[in-house]
Amino acid sequence: MPTAAKYLLIGSTEAYSGKSATVLGLFHQLQKKGLDIAYGKPVGGNFDGDRQVEEADVELIKQIFDLSPRQLFPTLLNLNAATVEKRLSGEDTTNYQQEAKQYLQKTGSDLVLLEGAGNLAEGVLFDLSLPQVAQAVDAAVLLVVRYKSVLSIEALIAAKQNLGDSLIGVLLNDIPSDQLEFANSQMRPFLEQQNIPVLGMLPKNALLRSVSVAELVKQLQADVLCRRDRLNLMVESLAIGAMNVNSALKYFRKRRNMAVVTGGDRVEIQLAALESSTQCLILTGQLPPPDFILNKAEELEIPILSVDLDTLSTVEIVDRAFGQVRLHEPIKVDCIRQLMQEHFDIERLLSILGLDAAVALS
Repeated sequence: MPTAAKYLLIGSTEAYSGKSATVLGLFHQLQKKGLDIAYGKPVGGNFDGDRQVEEADVELIKQIFDLSPRQLFPTLLNLNAATVEKRLSGEDTTNYQQEAKQYLQKTGSDLVLLEGAGNLAEGVLFDLSLPQVAQAVDAAVLLVVRYKSVLSIEALIAAKQNLGDSLIGVLLNDIPSDQLEFANSQMRPFLEQQNIPVLGMLPKNALLRSVSVAELVKQLQADVLCRRDRLNLMVESLAIGAMNVNSALKYFRKRRNMAVVTGGDRVEIQLAALESSTQCLILTGQLPPPDFILNKAEELEIPILSVDLDTLSTVEIVDRAFGQVRLHEPIKVDCIRQLMQEHFDIERLLSILGLDAAVALS
């Protein structure tokens, strides 16, 4: 008779905190311990209705860890305007709590990692909020919080009050280097005193917050004028070329691996960008650059994109892309594995979950 699987629900207090990265890093470490791990995402958060985007996250985990159908739990609900409207109109009367409980009937794994929705409340209309899912499958909860300032602690105290003993630990993510000492010496002890174990503290990492040029092409619906073969380059920062060329040169030299947004008619800025640490040049107004700019970009292997947008709209779209980065590039997968290996206490997690014996036997 197989032992019942344990459930660990990875949640967050707000969207894009690093849940998928945490799942990926945990999976890697737990598999190395010899544990049989299953995965599921009960609530898909594709508010834009793009089912392919949602499925891509699940598919990534499935492919990287070569999961069998037994190790994959179904998504119970894709949360978007259409599904909410069906619920409000009475067209959808599904008992989602009951559907969630059916997860318990799948056996054969030591641990099931479940990835939560964007925040603690998402899915509540369907009885699938994070606390409700945790209750349905008797899951322990690990919260991932993107560190913004000392004020981040308030969300964690509120989450503890909401989740109670279900909350077994937190991971503080994306901590700026100048805040690491404070987070470690002040925030960690305080949270531990509140019975909130701090299982990991991940420093800010430019690569993980980067966006591929290919993703920018997609988001901006841009035309690629040259070096289509270099769209795998990773952009770590955004620069706007709206100043005079001398100021631009000083500005560009302080940055690295940037995307530069400038007008198609600002040839001197384009040249300054190509002579700096630029991963791609984004030209607004659909004005083609002169041949010598294209030739130089070809030579330096820097893609040039052309967009039918003004500078402000372009910057807004690129900023949004940085805020919603995905982990599909292999270089990012390797990076998160290394970060979690160095900065997450996997032994303490196993102890809290009572999986020490299973590891010892594996």
